[in-house]
Amino acid sequence: MYIKKILLFLVFVGLIGGGLFAYMVYGAFFTPNTKFDIDEAYIFIKSDDSFEKVKDALSPFLEDLETFEQAADRKGYSQNVKGGKFAIRKGMNNNDLIGALRSGSIPVKVAFNNQESLETLAGRIASQIEADSVSLLKAFNDVDFQKENGFDNGHELTPYIPNSYEFFWNTSAEKFRDRMITEYNRFWNEDRKAKAEKIGLSPKKVISLASIVHKETAKVEERPRVAGLYLNRLRKNMLLQADPTVIYAIKKHTGNFDMVIKRVLYKDLELDSPYNTYKYAGVPPGPIAMPDISAIDAVLSPEKHDYIYMVANVEDFGYHKFAKTAAQHNRNKAQYIRWINAQKITR
Repeated sequence: MYIKKILLFLVFVGLIGGGLFAYMVYGAFFTPNTKFDIDEAYIFIKSDDSFEKVKDALSPFLEDLETFEQAADRKGYSQNVKGGKFAIRKGMNNNDLIGALRSGSIPVKVAFNNQESLETLAGRIASQIEADSVSLLKAFNDVDFQKENGFDNGHELTPYIPNSYEFFWNTSAEKFRDRMITEYNRFWNEDRKAKAEKIGLSPKKVISLASIVHKETAKVEERPRVAGLYLNRLRKNMLLQADPTVIYAIKKHTGNFDMVIKRVLYKDLELDSPYNTYKYAGVPPGPIAMPDISAIDAVLSPEKHDYIYMVANVEDFGYHKFAKTAAQHNRNKAQYIRWINAQKITR
């Protein structure tokens, strides 16, 4: 009888203990553990972050960091941290949180525009993904990569087509660069290749000419006309005489891409640079910036006309006046020079 009571007591204690353990496990795993009012918050975890860094990132968003740590230990997450951008929803419990951090990395939108150098591109991308500007620039400038893909000798900017792309936040510099090659090859589909062949330019030369078109006019609707003008000059074996190429040549020569040049002077036209289209015929040896898709497609589908001259239109700012003859162009140019002198713009 006495032994029976002891056994019953032990069973009772076991049930109580088991209940307490179950309650603790339930509390650690399934009790809501967030403390923010918005529907969703985001945290960024670097690829080499420790679990301690993860706890630091989560701390402002959790009610009880200790139970999260217990759950993470039990589920093996604390020894297997993964990098990325993660969404934490209001009311999540620790089990949900660990599931999201383990396999819920979400992509980010990465966008860049008309960058003039790999340095500025690296800085722009570094502000949007984990890779820093130093590692990105190193990947961009990798000589073997450039040669293997045919983007050396002035075409280092060519494969980077401005657009918005989806990446995981913890994408490495090399993976970003390689993805850009994939996107470049996808961009040059059979239709675009056929159009390039029709105008007698390789895809690389299309990009180079498009970079001039892009810099000449910010008005997307005017770009096919500007592209048609430069293609007319190429067909006539005329110098392109594009001011943006001179500005780029000056920046490249000085190494100062932050320089602001509002007026090209006659002395600038004498700069001996293969990018100076007042001295050297044909399309420059590489792009002077990263043209956006509208500029590239403008070159591939140019407006058909007989214009071979253009100058900024001071009566309709942002646009240009076009001319078929030198006499007409000189009249338009004189109007522009009077205006720019009146503004006292000397550089």
